[in-house]
Amino acid sequence: MQMMARESWTDERLDDLNVKVTRGFEQVDKRFEQVDEEFKAVRAEMKEGFDKVEARFDAMNGRFDSLHRVILTSVIALFGAMFTGFATLAGILATKL
Repeated sequence: MQMMARESWTDERLDDLNVKVTRGFEQVDKRFEQVDEEFKAVRAEMKEGFDKVEARFDAMNGRFDSLHRVILTSVIALFGAMFTGFATLAGILATKL
């Protein structure tokens, strides 16, 4: 089996590699800055959307409060009518006996 020749790294080649690596990281940093800007825009859109949904839920809370009042009033009226009916029936039966 033949061994590959080992290249020697001179100071000049190491300096070139250092420059190349530095440029690569600069490009990566620029891409991350672009991604950060895109995320800021997405976050702003999401916040706007969530604010709209929250406003709709706030409006619905008023409707649910009104519905709760109507149901409660109806139940109280129903029980009042039932109580009145039973009391009337009991009065009629008491006078017949």
